[in-house]
Amino acid sequence: MQPSVRSIGIVAALVLAAAAASIVQGANRFDGGTPVRVHAAAPEFTGIDHWFNSPPLTMGELRGKVVLVDFWTYGCINCFHTLPYVNDWDRRYRGKGLTIVGIHTPEFPTERISDSVKEAIQRDGIHFPVAQDNEYATWNAYGNRYWPAFYLIDKKGHIVYTHVGEGDYQQTQAWIEKLLAEPD
Repeated sequence: MQPSVRSIGIVAALVLAAAAASIVQGANRFDGGTPVRVHAAAPEFTGIDHWFNSPPLTMGELRGKVVLVDFWTYGCINCFHTLPYVNDWDRRYRGKGLTIVGIHTPEFPTERISDSVKEAIQRDGIHFPVAQDNEYATWNAYGNRYWPAFYLIDKKGHIVYTHVGEGDYQQTQAWIEKLLAEPD
């Protein structure tokens, strides 16, 4: 007995829906393959070409602080949309123990130019440290795959929260506040 065209269409639609759901679910989970696991020790910043707004930083130096690692690139519209929130968190919580570290990882060849990155930092009013990761070394150490992506690290140096893309700003802020309130 041959399956009808309608039956094949329904099965194909179900397979595509399942695949799409898996992709969407996986976008907010870093629990397989190379992506960093939540509750894992945060990888070190590695292979950084230039640092802006700060001397070079290490995760060891940041122990005892809450750290938000923000993977971004200046040509990414989604990254641009998250920037007002990230800048606000920097202004609001820097004095309370939050350190934001932007990891500028280029999507396009023109985004590898240090002067262009510096210009974007100034234009967008970014005052937190930014590391230029042209060779994707820190990107790969985190197993990152998306712009923008947030990795929130507790005072002990463990990744406790991740978020990919725009949105969920209140949830991210709640995590920042929760981690800042934890004892040292």
